[in-house]
Amino acid sequence: MEDGFPQIAFIGRSNVGKSSVINSLTNQKGLAITSSSPGRTRQINLFLVNKSFYFLDLPGYGFAKASHEVRKQLFDLIDWYLFKSAYQQKKVVLIIDANIGPTADDLEMLHTLEDFKKDIVIVANKIDKIKKSKYAGQLQEIKALAGEHKIIPYSSRDKIGISALTDEILI
Repeated sequence: MEDGFPQIAFIGRSNVGKSSVINSLTNQKGLAITSSSPGRTRQINLFLVNKSFYFLDLPGYGFAKASHEVRKQLFDLIDWYLFKSAYQQKKVVLIIDANIGPTADDLEMLHTLEDFKKDIVIVANKIDKIKKSKYAGQLQEIKALAGEHKIIPYSSRDKIGISALTDEILI
């Protein structure tokens, strides 16, 4: 990654759909490996897109079923890449499960990213799973968390939000 191409990091809780978002953005279904089991991504996976920038698929945070040692290793890896390495991210895409809503872990990650002055885009993923009666409330809850950050409602399955997120991360 010493080639100078911009880096766009995708971060979020385990099983929030980070890999699915990357696959939908690149229109390559199997590019980033997806799984219904939380904690599948255990390293930083990077993908050179259009020979002009990198997408980085980071491990999820908040995965309670892994051993304490594995959780610490994943936390340390995320912490090193985002906050301690020389690598600079053009954008950090914080993905929140819109069906579940923001968690304490999401809020902590957002504040840490802000403390380190990261350029953040918040994706409210899995909007296709929200009951219509709860849709407005769930998005309002995420907007309250987001403050001044842009929020993009997203569904990899239904192809909602792809162009909005593409426009936002390539600015």
